[in-house]
Amino acid sequence: MTSQKTIYLIDTNVILRYLLDDHPEFSPKAARFMMKVANAEIKAEILDVVLIECIYVMEKHYKIPRKVIVNRLARIIGFDGIVTINKVILINALLTYQKHAIDIVDCLLHAYSSKTKPVVSFDRDFEKLNTEGFNLH
Repeated sequence: MTSQKTIYLIDTNVILRYLLDDHPEFSPKAARFMMKVANAEIKAEILDVVLIECIYVMEKHYKIPRKVIVNRLARIIGFDGIVTINKVILINALLTYQKHAIDIVDCLLHAYSSKTKPVVSFDRDFEKLNTEGFNLH
């Protein structure tokens, strides 16, 4: 039995089995869990690293288009039971990822950046996004 304060950290494989519905045993279990999260019966968090891994697997292994990936993940992030502190940042990173041919990690850095948190990088993609930062080139 879990306490009211329990917040589950969702692993990549649960999200993938839910979204892909590709495993006879795990996909239905993932769907039941995710529906409880969607209805706020339980609370859960999606960490940045899990979002990155989901995108990588869906894009590279399953060849799912960016727009589909973004729509599916944004829908999950919007579930009532998702208590991820940085929901807005994750959504902004997903939208940047969809719009530009830029790696999701760079999109997250861009979403987190500000005048007081500039990005330091050798990557010129940040210039395309007008990211606050310092290019080491």
